[in-house]
Amino acid sequence: MARLILLISLFSAAASSVYAQTSEHYSRADSLRGGQRKERSCYDLQSYDLSLNIDTLNKAISGKNIFSFIAIEDFHTLQIDLFENMEISRIESDQQALSFRREYNAVFIHFPQQIKKGTPGSFTVFFSGKPHIARNPPWDGGFSWTHDDEGKTWIAVSCQGIGASLWWPCKEDLSDEPVSMQIHCNVPSSLRCVANGKEDPPQVLSNGTTTYNWRVSYPINNYNVSVNIGDYYHLHDHYEALDGDTLALDYYVLSYNVQKAKRHFTQVKPMMACYEKYLGKYPFWDDGYALVETPYLGMEHQSAIAYGNRYKTGYSGMDRSGIQLSFDYIIVHETGHEWWGNSVSAKDLADMWIHESFCTYSEAIYVECMYNYDTAMVYVNALRNTVSNSSPMIGAYGVNQEGHSDMYLKGMLFLNTLRHVINDDHQWWSMIKTMSDTTFKFRNVDYSDVVRFFNEKSGKNLSPIFEQYVKYASLPAFEYSLTKRGNSYKLRYRWKADVSGFNMPLDVFILKKKLRLFPNQKWKTKKIVLSTPDDFMVDRTHFYIAEKKIKAH
Repeated sequence: MARLILLISLFSAAASSVYAQTSEHYSRADSLRGGQRKERSCYDLQSYDLSLNIDTLNKAISGKNIFSFIAIEDFHTLQIDLFENMEISRIESDQQALSFRREYNAVFIHFPQQIKKGTPGSFTVFFSGKPHIARNPPWDGGFSWTHDDEGKTWIAVSCQGIGASLWWPCKEDLSDEPVSMQIHCNVPSSLRCVANGKEDPPQVLSNGTTTYNWRVSYPINNYNVSVNIGDYYHLHDHYEALDGDTLALDYYVLSYNVQKAKRHFTQVKPMMACYEKYLGKYPFWDDGYALVETPYLGMEHQSAIAYGNRYKTGYSGMDRSGIQLSFDYIIVHETGHEWWGNSVSAKDLADMWIHESFCTYSEAIYVECMYNYDTAMVYVNALRNTVSNSSPMIGAYGVNQEGHSDMYLKGMLFLNTLRHVINDDHQWWSMIKTMSDTTFKFRNVDYSDVVRFFNEKSGKNLSPIFEQYVKYASLPAFEYSLTKRGNSYKLRYRWKADVSGFNMPLDVFILKKKLRLFPNQKWKTKKIVLSTPDDFMVDRTHFYIAEKKIKAH
């Protein structure tokens, strides 16, 4: 997501405060939004067919959404979601009106006859209203109604976290993605609407409007569904994969930025080659890859990435790493989400750390691919001092709560630590690629799935390490003392951690020579030869830990 990490240092304290206030207090509305109950689990969503009319003058929308599903259990009532401020005029199935009731942002639809397990079905929801306006997109989600530099209408939407149901009726359940989707967007003919997937021919209507038709042929998260409306110029290119397959590259940019875009987006092909090497081919191949210029900074909308970095390097022109790297951070980060978040997706908002930790780590992958290993290690550690370690990266399940914003930087540092715990790059990169390109491709996963995968593929019990870094706020602390004993020193060391049974190998340097230790939570001792205590150094470049030197006994 574009909750982009250079800003984390500025609001992590505030985020921590909010987390502390809300983590133990959940309402009925929270559980209706985030929870699994029979009205949700009774049906498996198959597809959406969403039709929208955009009223640019009144900042309003109207339309309908056709839900197709298969019953998993016998039921009479199912749940969908749409914000209370949006009106539902009717719901029908087979031209028969269905009764429904609303509770907060949840909508319960009642079928007159029991829907039997295994039965396919569909229903259509007709809706309208003025959707929530984003005050500070993409961090505060909603619609952005604005104008470009030439005064032309420019509209975009972002809704991760707050939810897609702020603007269209859907099953707001991360664990149940539609297999496919169609999006039909009607706008004034002077404008163009760009959505997700592949474009089908538009329909020019006699009333001065045009309906743009888009088709998504892969599973998609609700919050990734987006419409972008403006005076767009279409640039087309292609990327050739290692196997010779051709991926469509489409760039939708404001008409006066065409030349900038042609120069700036040359970064895309080398980036795509790096990600293919380490993560596998671009997941949504048949739908193509697009960058769509937006009035906000960025968002990982599947196959139609929102791009608002104004053709600058870094993050709005700032070098977040401090090491003079010249790539566009938004392009690299948001494209990483096509693998982490869009293809490999969490079942619950609590596991948003899976999206953001692995995606932020993909930045380091890109740096290592384009530059070298040492530069990547500098990049990984560049902002380590801004990590708060004040709340867990994982959130609470069933109440639509994600974990702390540390999931970006701390998540990247944790995965870098895990790489060096495994200490076998051939195995590590094989695991990462297998995870993204095979085992979890187009799947919804949770914490347990990820831990089980790493345990099985590594042949190690990494569960205590995952638990400490993901489920607890504090870092494991390496406690040690050095006591001079004649011509040598006695090293006394252990881990102090929240997780019982925590043990993790750690590299140290003795006279600049690397030594691997295997500490646990009991004190261990080792005789080492040093000229002075300063000749002993803990490797904190490759291991994200706390270090505590204590007074020798």
